[in-house]
Amino acid sequence: MWLFTNIGFFSIVRKPGTDFLTVRTRVKHDLDALRNQYLPELSTTISKGGTDYPWRATVSHAAFAAALGKIVMNIDYGNFKNEIAVRQGKPRASRYGKVWQALYDMP
Repeated sequence: MWLFTNIGFFSIVRKPGTDFLTVRTRVKHDLDALRNQYLPELSTTISKGGTDYPWRATVSHAAFAAALGKIVMNIDYGNFKNEIAVRQGKPRASRYGKVWQALYDMP
């Protein structure tokens, strides 16, 4: 699952042979923000240099589901891209806008 939030971008997967989720990011601060604001159960951040997601941590399905509920309850903005510009800066908002544009004409 890809998850774009106003605190960061995350790729969440369950690796084969595990019973927990791995939350991966390209920006270490995103994991820190997730842990600090919504998911204190998130493990210590691990660096896996050389991969497309160099930062990762693990968490149970139940804890992650609860955190998603908290994230949803805190949505208080009328435009996601504008909120990203305010909270994370215009450069990141521009990158998210490129994702939005790539998906714009999906059938």
